[in-house]
Amino acid sequence: MAMLEILKLPDPRLKEVAQDVTQFDEGLQQFIADLEETRQAGPAAVGIAAPQVGRSQRIVIIDCSTTRKPVPNHGHLILVNPEIIEWDGFELGREGCLSVPDYTGNVIRAERIKLRTQDPQGEHHEYEMEGYEARALQHEVDHLDGILFIDRLVSRRTDLFQRKVYQKGGKKKK
Repeated sequence: MAMLEILKLPDPRLKEVAQDVTQFDEGLQQFIADLEETRQAGPAAVGIAAPQVGRSQRIVIIDCSTTRKPVPNHGHLILVNPEIIEWDGFELGREGCLSVPDYTGNVIRAERIKLRTQDPQGEHHEYEMEGYEARALQHEVDHLDGILFIDRLVSRRTDLFQRKVYQKGGKKKK
């Protein structure tokens, strides 16, 4: 396995629409393993999408199993060619991103979604998600369509916040 470099804004590759995965082979399995290692190394990274590491394929990994959010979730998911087919309700919530490391922002997302996807072997699945897991999935699917959370802010003036970074000992780091 290998750690992959995470692209950061303003890298133009983050704005490209990713291509469908058509080959479910050993190369795909190795890339997914590398993508997962990269996600785990990220600071509190709940999800990651292939375009964030420069690979224009529709692959997302999310894992909400260790978050403090009370809504049930599906745990660790590797999603290939995910497509949101239904959504319901709206909720404002704070988001951050490995590709926009210095900021967080308030984004409106659907509260509940239904997802059609494939697994790494190409088998088809459907999931219903709500709350934080639905938010995380929508955030990652946006990456597949070349959309960053900052593109969904109602107002950059009131909904974008500089991320606070602290070092050991409780002192603010610049």
